[in-house]
This record gives sequence, C-alpha cells and structure tokens, in this order.
Amino acid sequence: MQRRAIFLDRDGVINVDTGYPHKIEDCQLIPGAAAAIRRARDEGYMILVVTNQGGIALGYYDEAALNRFNNHLAAQLAEDGAKLDAITFCPHHPSSPDPSQRECSCRKPKPGMLLGLAREHNINMAASAMIGDRITDIEAGEAAGVRAFLFEGGSLDTLMGKVLATMREGQDG
Repeated sequence: MQRRAIFLDRDGVINVDTGYPHKIEDCQLIPGAAAAIRRARDEGYMILVVTNQGGIALGYYDEAALNRFNNHLAAQLAEDGAKLDAITFCPHHPSSPDPSQRECSCRKPKPGMLLGLAREHNINMAASAMIGDRITDIEAGEAAGVRAFLFEGGSLDTLMGKVLATMREGQDG
C-alpha cells in the first residue's frame, strides 16, 4: 500500500535560513515547525525533508558537518514530538570549483530528491505535497507530481493547516 508524504524544504521552512546553516549553534526552528510536523503526522503523512546543500560543493562545510546539523535538527524536533522520517540532500552547486559537482538530477528545481524518496518509501505522489520557501522548491514538487505550496514566512503550522485542508478536499473530490 502506498503512503502519503509531506515533503519539506529545510532552510527557511523548518529552520531559520542563516545562509548555508551547518553549525549546531545556528540551528533555530521556524515558528510552528514542530506543531506543523505533528499535525501532518497525526493525519497519516510521512515527513520527508529535501534540501539543497550546495555549500558542500562550494567548500563551505563537509557532509559530516551537515549530518551533525541534520541530526541536531531532528533531535530538537523530536523533543517537541515532531518526528522526521527522512532527510535527503543535494551536495551539488552550479558554481562549484569542481566541475563534477556542478550538474546533477537532484538539485531543486529538478525532482530527483523527491522521486528518490518516493521510490524508497513507496509514496503516492498524487496524494502528497511539497512545502518550500523558494520557487525552485515549488518547481521540484510540481515536476515530481505533488501539489506544491510556497511558505512565505510566519508560522509553518498555519500554512500546514491550509495544506492539509487542501489535500483533504482533493481526496473528497
């Protein structure tokens, strides 16, 4: 049986985007992030994080630093009862000094990260949604076949309520 998911961008949606955040001391939750994740999980959605992390290709930090940040973020959310099911990232950047780190199929707006998680977790994309704070997030969601919603700040929980209501309407109609 296929599952439903809410795909979330990380920086600017779950945590404050301080400009390539990768240090634990810079990990600050967006207002309503934990409540939004709890709300979606209560309605039976998996929570899958898809994040461009071009700072790796640009040499700002390495995968170990990213993993420490992601683990801290997940633990901070879990303390508030908000469990993430998976976090995946794209380490590439078109301006990388290493030509092999410039082009890929996973950097949003391409849908590779979403499609990979969908295969791995048996996700019904037509019954799933993407929330991001940039047009590239929206384009990736649409290219992957999910409904996409732009988070423009404020409380993520407020937007999540609207997203879930829209998804329920789509099931009924």
